[in-house]
Amino acid sequence: MNCIIIDDEKTARIIIKKLSSQVENLTVVDEFSNAIQAIKYLNENEVDLVFLDFHMPDFNGLDFLKTINKPLKIILTTSDPNFAIEAFEYDSIIDYLLKPIELPRFIKAVQKVENHLSIAHGNTDDIKIKNDFYVNIDRRLIKIDLHSIYIIEAKGDYINIRTEEKNYIVHSTLKKIEEKLPDSLFLKVHRSYIINVKKIIDIEDNSVLIKKDIVPVSRSKKSDLMKHLDLL
Repeated sequence: MNCIIIDDEKTARIIIKKLSSQVENLTVVDEFSNAIQAIKYLNENEVDLVFLDFHMPDFNGLDFLKTINKPLKIILTTSDPNFAIEAFEYDSIIDYLLKPIELPRFIKAVQKVENHLSIAHGNTDDIKIKNDFYVNIDRRLIKIDLHSIYIIEAKGDYINIRTEEKNYIVHSTLKKIEEKLPDSLFLKVHRSYIINVKKIIDIEDNSVLIKKDIVPVSRSKKSDLMKHLDLL
C-alpha cells in the first residue's frame, strides 16, 4: 500500500514513517506539513492510505475532510480523542490513532485499511471477520460486540441497534451501518431492518422471529435471505 502523511509537526511525520517502515507492504510516498499541499497532490495522484493529523493551524483535518472531493481511506492521528469522534462522521475515516502512537495499535489500524481495500477489490478470502465496531453516541465512541447485535432498525434520522445487553440509539443511516457489518453475519431484510442471521429462531412467509421480535422481510429481500441461509 502507498500512503502519505499530513501533519504539521515534523517529529510526528518522522514517527509515522518509522512505524510504516516496520509494516510489510506499506510505503510512504510523500509527506506534507499542511493539508492544502496534500489536496493538490491528491488531485493528481492516487494513494491507498492517508495519515491525517486533525489538529493543524489554519487548515485542519476537518477542513481537509470537508474539502477533498475524492474517495480516500484515512487514518486520523490526534492527541485528543474528541476530535476523532467529530471526524468519524465522514465515511473515509477508517480508524484513528492517539498520539503517542504505539506499533501494535498502528499495525491494527493499517490492517483495517487493508481489509477495506480487499473488500473493495473483491478479495475477501484472507480477511478476518471483525468482532466489534464503533458508533458515535453523544460525542463518545462506543464499542459494540457484533455478535451481541440481533436487530438494527431505522427510525427516521436515527437507528436503533438492539443487542443482548442494551439498545443504542445512533444518529446515522442504515446504509452507513450496513457498510461496517460483515456480510456473513448480517443481512438487510427490509428497508428499515438489518438482522443478525445467527439470531433467527423462526421464518414465516414475510417475517422472521428473532428473540421475541417479529421482523418484516420485504418481498424483494426474501430470496436474499433464503440464499444467505442456504435454503434454496
